[in-house]
Amino acid sequence: MPRETHEITRNDIMPMADYAHGRLDRRKAMTATKKNRRVHIGPDATAYFESFDTMWHQIHEMLYIEQGGDDQIEDELSAYNPLIPKGRELVCTLMFEIDDAERRAQFLAGLGGVEETVSLTVNGEKIIAVPEDDIDRTTAQGKASSIQFLHFNFTDAQAEAMKQSGCEVVLAVEHDAYGHMAKLPEAVRAALAADLD
Repeated sequence: MPRETHEITRNDIMPMADYAHGRLDRRKAMTATKKNRRVHIGPDATAYFESFDTMWHQIHEMLYIEQGGDDQIEDELSAYNPLIPKGRELVCTLMFEIDDAERRAQFLAGLGGVEETVSLTVNGEKIIAVPEDDIDRTTAQGKASSIQFLHFNFTDAQAEAMKQSGCEVVLAVEHDAYGHMAKLPEAVRAALAADLD
C-alpha cells in the first residue's frame, strides 16, 4: 500500500498493468480494512469512514474499470481527495441502503436536510457533521440524496480523547424521520483514531 498522507497525487497512482496484476489481493485486503471502518446506524443507514487507503483503492478501481487512461486521473483525484481525512477530522460516506425502489423513493422524499442532523459524540462531547459542499444533497422539494459525504472536525482535546482505549464514541442521525444512533465498537474506534494526527 502507498505511504500514509492526506492527499493522493499522480505519483501515488500505479500503472494499471501493475494494479491489475495484484488487484484481487488488494481487494481482499481492502475488504478487511473496511470491516473496521463501517458503522450501521439503525436499519437503513451505514457510515463508511474514508481514509487515504480507501480513497487510493477507490481511485485505482475507477481507473481500472473505466479505462480512461491518463486523462481520467485528474478527475478522480479531484473527486476523491476531499474525502481523505486531513489530520484533525474524520470523513464518512453515509449511505441509506434500501433495496426496494418504491420504499427508497418514499423514504428519501421525507429525509430532506438529514445531512445537517448527523453527529459524532466523543466522551460526551458532540461533533456536528459538516456536509461536503460539492453539491446540494437535499433538493428544493425536500428529497435527500441516498449518499451523503460528511466531515467531523475535531479539536485537539477531542482527538486525544478519541485515541484513548475505551473512549465512548457514538454516531447518531437525529432527523425527525430517522432517529438512530450506534456506539462504535472498540476495533472501529481504534481504526478511526489512527486517522487523527
